[in-house]
Amino acid sequence: MLPFEQLLLLAIIVVSTTLYVTNWLPTEVTAISVVVALMATGLLEPGEALSGFSSTATITVAAMFVLSAGLMRTGALEVATIYLGRFAKGSARRLLLLLALVEVPASAFMNNTPVVVMMIPVVVSLCRQYNMRPSKFLLPVSYFAVLGGTVTLLGTSTNILVAELYRKSGGPGFGLFDFTVLGLIYSIIGGAFIIFVGQRLLPNYSPLASLMSGRSHSTYVTELVANNDSKIIGRLVTDVFEHIALNDRPQPPQPIRRHRRLHHQRARVESNEQGSTVTLLEVLRDGRSYQADMLQRLALAHQDILVVSGTPKDIHLFQQTHQLQLASVIEDEERTPTTEIEEQVMEAVVMPGSEMVGSTVSQAQLHRRFGVKVMGLQHQGSQQVQGLRAQKLEVGDVLLLRGKTVGLRTAAETCRLLLVEGVENSLVRKTKNTTALLIMGLVVLLASFTGIPIVVLALAGAATMVVTRCLRIDEAIGSLEASTLMLLVGTIPIGVAMESTGLVDTVVNGLLAVGGSASPQLFLALFYIITALLTELISNNAVAVLLTPVAISLAATLDINAMPLLVALLFGASAAFMTPFGYQTNAIVMGPGGYKFIDYMRIGAPLQLIMVVVATIFIPLFWPF
Repeated sequence: MLPFEQLLLLAIIVVSTTLYVTNWLPTEVTAISVVVALMATGLLEPGEALSGFSSTATITVAAMFVLSAGLMRTGALEVATIYLGRFAKGSARRLLLLLALVEVPASAFMNNTPVVVMMIPVVVSLCRQYNMRPSKFLLPVSYFAVLGGTVTLLGTSTNILVAELYRKSGGPGFGLFDFTVLGLIYSIIGGAFIIFVGQRLLPNYSPLASLMSGRSHSTYVTELVANNDSKIIGRLVTDVFEHIALNDRPQPPQPIRRHRRLHHQRARVESNEQGSTVTLLEVLRDGRSYQADMLQRLALAHQDILVVSGTPKDIHLFQQTHQLQLASVIEDEERTPTTEIEEQVMEAVVMPGSEMVGSTVSQAQLHRRFGVKVMGLQHQGSQQVQGLRAQKLEVGDVLLLRGKTVGLRTAAETCRLLLVEGVENSLVRKTKNTTALLIMGLVVLLASFTGIPIVVLALAGAATMVVTRCLRIDEAIGSLEASTLMLLVGTIPIGVAMESTGLVDTVVNGLLAVGGSASPQLFLALFYIITALLTELISNNAVAVLLTPVAISLAATLDINAMPLLVALLFGASAAFMTPFGYQTNAIVMGPGGYKFIDYMRIGAPLQLIMVVVATIFIPLFWPF
């Protein structure tokens, strides 16, 4: 039977982990609750429970967010990516290789999230240019960033955290390039799998705002309602829309579920009446969705909702010709008819740290605050245009927004939304990109060749980004991902409590009981697998905090070098390939790529197996037991 203190700590860990995974409470609230619980139960003194706030790891990660934001705001990667993209010449494999060549070195010195955020609009723009599907590239964009994060100490917040915990335990910590060679091997092997094998496993989905290939940038998606005065009531779809491209097999009308996918193979019906070209995506009637061959025999009725696509001019002409009511959209709590079609339509991805996470579409009040209307939503790979108001938003959800450019930009800035569009419209300070690169370069050089602590250099670099006007002060503050920083605040004292209560020794004894007299290499493989599987479920930083003291204690018990186990922990905590929620960059690309959970498993599971083998073989070669 475990001692009461250990049982109490286990209960706190289980409850907090459940809350982190389910997002029943905001991450910040859960983290503060953990700190309070550790103090209230007497497991830690107030100074120990609050140690996450003063941890150099937390401060360094915060400074790295600002440095990365400076590079993002100045478009430091866009020029390189667009230039390299010209050499792709329409080849998917060549484009993936070029993306890897840009992302891996960038992620080695920047936080992974800003790298992916920068790359999404670039990749979407390149895909439009070469008429390719973003779903073939956006998940590799996340994976390349994850692999690149293993190359240096600055690559991920997890690396910084483990190095700090190791140093506090009495170890030497890690230098900036201590595991660079292994990180490069890791990236090359993983990248090769993604480029030559994984690309075939990726789906061929269309994004929410681009349901039809070959359409121009001015194509919009909206709803038209057949009211009493409409001229289409009683007419067959084929009488109203002349050109029909149908799927191979007929399908019965499908009930509209909460998450209904608008698949890219849906019927495409074009109308050329009065010189307009409008594409019908589906007909919604009494809770049912009519698609594909069913449209060929369908007579249109009163209150039918036509989900159509076309240019503003064509939609307006079609609407006036057939006396249809224009699309209804979400204006906060109400669905209202749209009276103005000449507005810009954009996809916006809900980013980590967005104030909209956990709130419903109506609670976000986008129309009242910014004059922005919500036309559609993509949630966990499923798209819908009905039932939006009550939908709670999560990281990675994609909103299809309509509004004036200024309102859309302001909403994106204020609510931490990523506007998915061509890079030609990005708000970047390109005149400052050289300055931002020099600042980041100096931080890296001084960290490499001087004894100045990384936390000092990172803070100095962050301040310089603001002083040189690469970032405004509000942008610097806004770049701080509260959820990530508060997660560190809430988990760092958990590690302290695990050691003070003896829970670490209990876990180590359990591992020894399972492993018996196995070789250290087998323990390393087991430790890597445990770390990687936990990372797929909960935050990599939380896994690092929980397992770092276990790794150090296990090494002491086995009388082996702790470095191999810690490196396995570092690399295993970054190996989140099989789920969208294992790593936040995976969640960010889910919406723009239209991915479903199974897509992550299809490519992530074999990639994970390969990485286990790579780690088990190479880690002992560089860090002998």
